[in-house]
Amino acid sequence: MKKILFMIPDLAGGGAEKVLVNLVNNMDRKKFDITVKTLFDVGVNRDKLLPHIKREYCIKRQFRGNSKFFLLFKPKTLYKRFVKEHYDIVVSYLEGPTARIVSGCNDKDTKLVSWIHVEQHTKDALAQPFRNYKEAYSCYNKYDNTICVSKFVKEDFSKILGFSNPIEVLYNTNETDKVIELSKENVTDYSFGDIRTVIGVGTIKKSKGFDKIARIHKRLIDEGIKHNIIILGSGPEEQSLRTLIKELKIEGSFKLLGYNTNPYKYIKNSDLFVCASISEGFSTAATEALIVGTPVCTVDVSGMKEMLGENNEYGIVTENNEDALYEGIKKMLTTPNLLKYYSEKALERGKMFSTEKTVKAVEEMLLSL
Repeated sequence: MKKILFMIPDLAGGGAEKVLVNLVNNMDRKKFDITVKTLFDVGVNRDKLLPHIKREYCIKRQFRGNSKFFLLFKPKTLYKRFVKEHYDIVVSYLEGPTARIVSGCNDKDTKLVSWIHVEQHTKDALAQPFRNYKEAYSCYNKYDNTICVSKFVKEDFSKILGFSNPIEVLYNTNETDKVIELSKENVTDYSFGDIRTVIGVGTIKKSKGFDKIARIHKRLIDEGIKHNIIILGSGPEEQSLRTLIKELKIEGSFKLLGYNTNPYKYIKNSDLFVCASISEGFSTAATEALIVGTPVCTVDVSGMKEMLGENNEYGIVTENNEDALYEGIKKMLTTPNLLKYYSEKALERGKMFSTEKTVKAVEEMLLSL
């Protein structure tokens, strides 16, 4: 049996945290003895780990300036401080602080794996959680394998680092059966009526582009294209978004429903899922939309063409700008039978991301180290 430690900053409501829980909960407990260690004891996903998964944390409470605090110490010092036991494999499941810490492992009998979830674009962005780019380069080159959640993320990461070490793509784990079952629950805080509903899901922060969706909604409403927008999530830009909604005078048709532990029932009952993100890794929410058969219209960020096809076979991918996304959403809402067509294609594509397939691929990678 392989003894494995997964490290991640916290188990909040983000995509990486969610898919980590999905992954470890579904791995073969006869083959893997799993511990999930967070830097801080916070996050809505903490209680979703199954009882056989050990859960530990480094520091009880999150504190302001923690990223700068960790930089005061060398990776070797941090690893020795926070990882007390021997593990066969240690995984940093997110780029950033844990990637730096795990690289400090000096145990020659321990294999190290780094998981990269988002596109970095520049050396400065990649080096941000490290002291400098030189340290980032050194740390990432200490890993025995690097996993990226999409081909785009792999190409981006490899190019920035001039990376020649082992690196591969493994898709995120979604609990497909659970997603489908939960999508059948009734929605009690929103009424899906005759007017079409468009949904966006994610943390309300600048990178998610919900402000673009609000402005696009206003343009379409002014053109007489009736529809409602609902946003599931919370975050630091929530008040700014509420202010924009008020300025645009769309309060009656643009609703912020907050964070919900079961987004699937909202996605399933919506007519269209929209992603306006500036960047992504491999969108968990978009994958879930496919699984429940909701058409997807998205800007071109990492993973979307892998998910939806190079030529819009399974959904519509537009250029990553507001006007292009406006045209894509308008096409979906106004072209006869297009939503029905892409609903059928979504269900077809969703089968690609079955729990069994994605978990098996990860297990085989870990056993091959």
